Amino acid sequence: MSTALQPSGDWPEVREGAQHRPAAVLVPLVTRNVVPSVLLTRRTDHLHHHPGQISFPGGRVEDVDHSPVETALRETEEEIGLDRSHVELLGSLPDYFTGTGFRVTPVVGLVHPPFDLHLDAFEVAEAFEVPLTHFLNPANHQRLSRVFEGRMRQFYAMPYNDYYIWGATAGIIMSLYRLLQGE
Repeated sequence: MSTALQPSGDWPEVREGAQHRPAAVLVPLVTRNVVPSVLLTRRTDHLHHHPGQISFPGGRVEDVDHSPVETALRETEEEIGLDRSHVELLGSLPDYFTGTGFRVTPVVGLVHPPFDLHLDAFEVAEAFEVPLTHFLNPANHQRLSRVFEGRMRQFYAMPYNDYYIWGATAGIIMSLYRLLQGE
């Protein structure tokens, strides 16, 4: 997956001269018979960082990881128990810089059923799938703004049923959308 897309992020100015901690997520595209879907998680409510938020499986790069791909696959196995043998790697999207100081590498992979998930109950409250068509429909893309730490910030949101998908997760989905639309 080669792309000319530029890195993106919550707040453009956070990329300027700041040190970001490396992280990686898997953007799992589940190959269903009729409509492919995107596998997402809802974080548990007691976590210190981003409680209850919708996210991709992933996390910080550890010393044992040889690449962002390794981080994404390891974290996916740890968080939701999805064995890497079910993942066909397609490539990476541009890095996504967060306002919380992370440089996230989104690794895209096709996930081939059947598979079983075993959630880490400490980190993940649930795993669920959203039809990819939902994210490919521009009518479902919201560009919102909010004052945070005295500055106006803009972010994407893509609500789906009772799930509020926003921030870095929605921003990464927008990168995928732009790539698939040839932007």
